[in-house]
Amino acid sequence: QVQLVESGGGLVQAGGSLRLSCVGSGSIFSAKAIGWYRQVPGKERDVVARISSNGGFTNYGEYVLGRFTISRDNAENTVYLQMNSLKPEDTAVYYCNRGRDSFISSLPGDVWGHGTQVTVSS
Repeated sequence: QVQLVESGGGLVQAGGSLRLSCVGSGSIFSAKAIGWYRQVPGKERDVVARISSNGGFTNYGEYVLGRFTISRDNAENTVYLQMNSLKPEDTAVYYCNRGRDSFISSLPGDVWGHGTQVTVSS
């Protein structure tokens, strides 16, 4: 059974940085694209960043361009989200998702982590 476990969330002041990690179990982790999504209460889950299985392709939500960077280490079954210049509006629960394919697709896959809370104070 595939599992995804997020970590690295917390409380940070505006302008600060955090690095989130998503660790996956199972050999199939490295064969799939992985995405980070975020959600605030009462709103839909939005895509933050996605990365292809080999790390060669990435894309980002327009509100994080230039501030967040997604990367992966397949040897460690881990995907990272480096978040810089954080803003209060980045406050959300951040989720890791295993994609449907090796390439980035518009729809998320069916495997989600439990999420990690990021809170940015003004």
